[in-house]
Amino acid sequence: MKYYVVADIHGFYDYMIEALTEKGYFTDAAPHKLIICGDLFDRGKQSKELQEFVLGLLKKDEVILIKGNHEDLLVDFVEKLPMYAGMGFQYTHHFCNGTVHTVRDLTGSTLTKMGMYPEMTASKMKQTGFFRTILPAMRNYYETKNYIFVHGWIPSIANGTGGNASFFQFNPEWRNDDAAGWYFARWYNGMLAAHQGVIEPGKTIVCGHWHTSFGHSRYEGKGEEFGKDEDFSPYYADGIIALDACTVHSRKVNCVVIEDDELTTADET
Repeated sequence: MKYYVVADIHGFYDYMIEALTEKGYFTDAAPHKLIICGDLFDRGKQSKELQEFVLGLLKKDEVILIKGNHEDLLVDFVEKLPMYAGMGFQYTHHFCNGTVHTVRDLTGSTLTKMGMYPEMTASKMKQTGFFRTILPAMRNYYETKNYIFVHGWIPSIANGTGGNASFFQFNPEWRNDDAAGWYFARWYNGMLAAHQGVIEPGKTIVCGHWHTSFGHSRYEGKGEEFGKDEDFSPYYADGIIALDACTVHSRKVNCVVIEDDELTTADET
């Protein structure tokens, strides 16, 4: 099977289409699927277009969806919307993360209406294609013969939770980790973990979440993470391919094409 793989689209539908077009996705007559390694929405302004595109692929069984940390953020915001409305949206992390604006875009609401009628907005959001169809189709990881596709990284023994972790040890039972383990793994810096030896023997882990300029700068000495010589192209090293192009900054989405044999079983949670 041929897989076109992207990550961290963050609502930038046009940039994703540009990346897929450049790789020949839309003219490929051979059987193929799109893998999205998490973070569909937030930050970009094309949530509706992206939602409809993904729904169309799901109907045709042509997409594999990995859950990202921004999917977790979106669920948290919707479930607790009345509380966040009482706090004032602009004072919450969901505002700077773009989650507030995603709900506004997908429900057709306004910030004023969201604040005045939070229960109604939450109910409307739960009727969207994202909540009803896309979210239930998301999984923690997808595995083929030679590759593992995740958002941040695989669950690991770490010295912190999520984005705070800086030291990692391999957990051979990572596939069977619980919901909390996968929740924190979606925040991990996969490049940092991979360079500490947390890789699956005989496989390459394809991930998103952390901007690829981190790996190019720290491990290859190629420019700054953010600066005139920054490099947001896919990052390749032993056991890892990282894809997050920090689209809100770089205005691009990375796409790699992978051909590999399918497995008969895969995580469905």
